[in-house]
Amino acid sequence: MKEVAIVGGGILGLAIGYHLSTSKSKFRVSLFEKESEIGKHQSGNNSGVLHCGLYYQPNSLKAKLAVDGIREMISFCKVNHINHDVCGKIVVANNDREVGFLRNLADRGNKNGVKGLKYLSNKKLQEREPNVRAKKALLVPEEGIVDYKQVMNTLSNFILGNDGDIYLNHKVESAKETSVSKILLKTNQIQKEFDVVINCAGLYSDRNYNNLIKKKSPIKIVPFRGEYMQIKDKYRDIVNHLIYPVPDPNYPFLGVHFTRMTNESREVGPNAVLALKREGYNKTDFSLRDAYDSLTYKGFVNFITRNFSFAMGEFASSFSNKAFLQKAKNLVPDIEEYMFRKDGTAGVRAQALSPKGELIKDFKIIKDGNQIHVLNAPSPGATASLSIAKYILDKYIN
Repeated sequence: MKEVAIVGGGILGLAIGYHLSTSKSKFRVSLFEKESEIGKHQSGNNSGVLHCGLYYQPNSLKAKLAVDGIREMISFCKVNHINHDVCGKIVVANNDREVGFLRNLADRGNKNGVKGLKYLSNKKLQEREPNVRAKKALLVPEEGIVDYKQVMNTLSNFILGNDGDIYLNHKVESAKETSVSKILLKTNQIQKEFDVVINCAGLYSDRNYNNLIKKKSPIKIVPFRGEYMQIKDKYRDIVNHLIYPVPDPNYPFLGVHFTRMTNESREVGPNAVLALKREGYNKTDFSLRDAYDSLTYKGFVNFITRNFSFAMGEFASSFSNKAFLQKAKNLVPDIEEYMFRKDGTAGVRAQALSPKGELIKDFKIIKDGNQIHVLNAPSPGATASLSIAKYILDKYIN
């Protein structure tokens, strides 16, 4: 029986643990999480959207695993009675330039194998979303929403039910190869030998790579905080499902959008601003090490230089509700500030940046000896988590 250690108790680490512990091969899983609960960071602070593979470069690993991943995730939710809804998404274009982007997006989705894409007539758009205004709108019927916390609890129950262990409050500090081709993993509480170690630490994937392999990570994680505003219950019928802007390929990220949650609440967001702490969910959160790490990285400097107007717009939307809501008004013109609560949520995205300032968009997984490091698994990492886990098992372990 192979002993496998998984570092990181987010949805990807749990998905890998699930596939290992339920596979026909003999694996014993030990999952280490530095927090007192699973999924406390990226996995537990996202918008709960199921992404189907619309945006991603054809033939990329992300495109393949996103298309397979949403179908596997929906199947998992059905079998395990997890709250989800394949409600579909509308992508909105409001001028001729955006219409061109939308056509390219639809072509990309078709090449990736996304099913059922179709343009909506004005009548059909109004029937579905009467408050949305668009020059052209694309329906993406495969997309939906899910309770990822429920998914993670179910995955953890499978691990524990198949003789696995989940160690909470265990921060992994180092790894050392022993003379019998095993890896001695050290946490802040225990030491234990393993046959395989898998790093799925998200916001700390690069630092864990440095600590466990004693090599410099080939990528740098820069944290971006995404802030949301919650629509008050009495106004939530202003939107019914998922409404997204068509993304501008000249700028990173998908833009401010509307989301219906599985608890029937509605939110709008996120923006994307540099977080001065890797787990900095509030504007005042600060870590000297994390801030210095990002601000002195030439990749971040190059990113700001290349995307200055975008960055300034996102910064303004973090401190001005008016600037934030103006982005949302491009989709739903009739919204007003009084319709929103002030206690919005926030998440932090682990974004890998190249030294040139380019966002590393595809998933990046590296094997070094008996260690496997998931260095980059941004959105749709949660949707595709079961598919990514299966890919890792097939390519690097079995």
